[in-house]
Amino acid sequence: MRGPAADREDAFAEFGLPGRPGTDEFWAAAGTPSSVPADGGGWVTLFLWRGSEASIEFESWSEPVPLRRWGDTDCWYAEVRMPARLRATYRFLAGGAAYADPFNPVGAGGDRSIAATPDAPAQPHWPAVGAADVLPVPRTRIRWASERLGGRRTVRVHPVGGGGPVVLLLDGDDWLYLHPAMTAFDSAVAGGEMPAVTLVFLPAKDREAEFGCGPVLWEAVRDELLPLVAEVGVPADRDRLVVAGQSLGGLSAMYAALEFPDLVSRVACQSGAFWWTPGAMDLADPLGGPVGGAIAARLRDRPDLSGLRVAFDVGEHETRMLPHCELVETRAEQAGATVRVSRSASGHDRAGWRHALLRDVAWALA
Repeated sequence: MRGPAADREDAFAEFGLPGRPGTDEFWAAAGTPSSVPADGGGWVTLFLWRGSEASIEFESWSEPVPLRRWGDTDCWYAEVRMPARLRATYRFLAGGAAYADPFNPVGAGGDRSIAATPDAPAQPHWPAVGAADVLPVPRTRIRWASERLGGRRTVRVHPVGGGGPVVLLLDGDDWLYLHPAMTAFDSAVAGGEMPAVTLVFLPAKDREAEFGCGPVLWEAVRDELLPLVAEVGVPADRDRLVVAGQSLGGLSAMYAALEFPDLVSRVACQSGAFWWTPGAMDLADPLGGPVGGAIAARLRDRPDLSGLRVAFDVGEHETRMLPHCELVETRAEQAGATVRVSRSASGHDRAGWRHALLRDVAWALA
């Protein structure tokens, strides 16, 4: 973060904000975080908060940043140095509570917002959703009481363009209530960028337990969930199933492709947690273990993956994730899989994975 702006009437003029901070004129012009080029590359982005003392918490890219107060006004601000090509989820912490940015129309749920540097690639099909907006949810829902997984959960099903191959979205509630995947897929299919699909939003009850490298989740999907999907009357082609997962969900999707090839032959994996090994979650540094973790070790045996299409994506700014992901990408291709590799302008952040989700599902079905 840069030092305090000079004490002058137009302190933030370079960010397009006229007048003295804290005045009515100033607040009337305040909007989405504004960026200017930084010396030596990257950007300086101005974040504003009106009220009492606060700090900014980013999803994964940075440590929390405290805001400074402008004089004795109600204006709190931070000038944050950001690298080139970054899209990041953030929220304000004030008075023990979390808040979305009231000046930013691009939200992610009720208490988070999304900022992007000017050079971050566009994300077509994803509408700007404010913190107060209620996202649409599919009309079709399944009450799934799983014998294998235990407990009950609600699985939503949405035919896009009339329905087609099943796209199983792991962490489905995030894609329903934080990021408008239903609307984005509708737009992409209507625009001819992917074939008609049937979205199945699978929520997780215990991510660590369900998404580790174990068979229970995938036995439950095969034997319990997909038969239920077939019963609800929504057109759904299970023979071309695509599994889309992020982080631990990406790990689980790749595990399913290796151990349940008759079920999963198409994967869209964003920032797969390929550092995972049994017991890694209990370590002080889970990412410090063997490169590529359990999945890379399994791929070392060169299983026949000639029937698998897998798209890998990881954030450009996930420096510690990259070696783990790169080894898995290489070994999957060496085992015969058809592989696509890309990098998103983000850290370990769902806001950065959104475009890859649409693009990679379309590629998996090509």
